Amino acid sequence: MTSAVDGRWRHRLTVLSFMAPALIGITAFFLYPLLSAIYFSFTRFDLLTAPEWVGWRNYVHLFAHDPLAVKAALNTLWLVAVLVPVRMLAALGTALALTWVRRGSGFFRTVFYLPALAPPVAATIAFVFLFNPATGPVNEFLAWFGIEGPLWFDSPEWAKPSLVLLGTWAVGDLMVIFLAALLAVPKHLYEAAEIDGAGPFQRFRHVTLPSISPVLLFAAITGVIQTLQYFTQAAVAASVASGQATTGGGISSTFGYPEESTLTYPLHLYVSGFRYYDMGYANALAVVLFLVAFAVTLVLLRRFREFVGSER
Repeated sequence: MTSAVDGRWRHRLTVLSFMAPALIGITAFFLYPLLSAIYFSFTRFDLLTAPEWVGWRNYVHLFAHDPLAVKAALNTLWLVAVLVPVRMLAALGTALALTWVRRGSGFFRTVFYLPALAPPVAATIAFVFLFNPATGPVNEFLAWFGIEGPLWFDSPEWAKPSLVLLGTWAVGDLMVIFLAALLAVPKHLYEAAEIDGAGPFQRFRHVTLPSISPVLLFAAITGVIQTLQYFTQAAVAASVASGQATTGGGISSTFGYPEESTLTYPLHLYVSGFRYYDMGYANALAVVLFLVAFAVTLVLLRRFREFVGSER
């Protein structure tokens, strides 16, 4: 009996030893930062003095007394509702088109993927100059057809759609994932559907979509999480469009240009923590962002199960 118990303990210790690197990494880089953020969200903390416990004051200020937080949240939700579906549709459409290409498919795959390799800062700066309302080639091209181009990144109405155009241009990373999923769909499913009289749209609806639904779920979840953390492109676009070529180091007053139309939730978090040194409030913003991302992930997973179940 004792030897059996000792054997089980040795087995558990062996398994634990193999899991130790992962457990240490999760604890050091996820659990500890998460618990620290939750603790600091209930304090007044400026990085210079000891944290002072203030209870729910940061959360009350967030939900009741900070209009910029509401504006930033609405901007971020707008990007989630528009940018994520547009990127997925553009990537899926491009991947479908590439599956039909018979010659030069490798060349076209490379061409469509290359924009995804561009650094976000460099790509955003280039886009702002291309869409410059006065000297940019985009508005000059539109003028050839008698169309007066908008102000793009200098307009509160067009700033967020301009960011969507930027995100759609660099869709190659998602396109490659969808292309791999489409090429992995069994050919006999299309042949059986065609024999049954299914047209192209019906084959896409009842064969392609259910077959690549796990990849669609992955793209939706990662896209939502990335967009909820949308920071670099919005910060660089606002700084460059407002006439400032750099961000940070006291230039954060340009974030949100024009008229807070590009002020995203992570940007507001950054300004609160690193411009005003209100780290307690910044941690409260971070905790709310984590909870929203977690809730959205759960909703998407549930909807995915319903979608898959309806196809069976």
